[in-house]
Amino acid sequence: MKNIRAIILAAGRGSRMKNLTDDNPKCLVKLHNKALLHYQLESILDAGISAENIAIISGYQREKIQQQCNLFKCNEFHNERWEQTNMVYSLSCAKSWLKDNICIVSYSDIFYEKSAVELLINDNSDLSLTYDKNWLNIWQKRFENPLDDAETFKLDNQNYLLEIGNKPKSFDDIQGQYMGLLKFTPTAWNYIENLRSNLPKNESDNMHMTGTLQRIILENKLKIKALEYNGKWGEVDNENDLNCY
Repeated sequence: MKNIRAIILAAGRGSRMKNLTDDNPKCLVKLHNKALLHYQLESILDAGISAENIAIISGYQREKIQQQCNLFKCNEFHNERWEQTNMVYSLSCAKSWLKDNICIVSYSDIFYEKSAVELLINDNSDLSLTYDKNWLNIWQKRFENPLDDAETFKLDNQNYLLEIGNKPKSFDDIQGQYMGLLKFTPTAWNYIENLRSNLPKNESDNMHMTGTLQRIILENKLKIKALEYNGKWGEVDNENDLNCY
């Protein structure tokens, strides 16, 4: 798996988990007696990416992440400003990898099978992501009204992303659920770095991922490929979500 690396974004605390993250980062919350981070690492490893080509971006409770890096023999990047910054800034802490390598990027509060990672590895686009077309089955278990939490996700007839991250007016605005699993080539990452460099520092520091993807769509210079994933996956935002899975 030459020149393909994986980065797990685990800098945040996950305050919506309440007391479950008092002493641990969100990625170490357990589902079926296994930490969410372990699901991610195992799927990435099973997809053929070696531990030496995996990095975790730490922030809150850094020492706990370092213990996991030692356990799995993977790497760490640290976001010292995790409390003042958002996801894209955290990802930029690994820019030494992103500027030279194809990188799979995973949120740390999700779980998925190795086939999701393989979809991204086998795709030739500069920027791609996985999505779940049958997202509503999960969201109906998580929310009394799924539209309260859902965001827009619109595709063209070639499965390139047309819109993401806005408030939907109806279910017609949602053709799938973005999972929090992406792939960047150096070309895509350089595009994002250029985009960030033209923004005020505070705005650049607080860019979240879907907002960044929507900016790219609006600039219409780099296409984002959406890859349909049909395996098991889930997102854990709060304690109640654990009961849904």
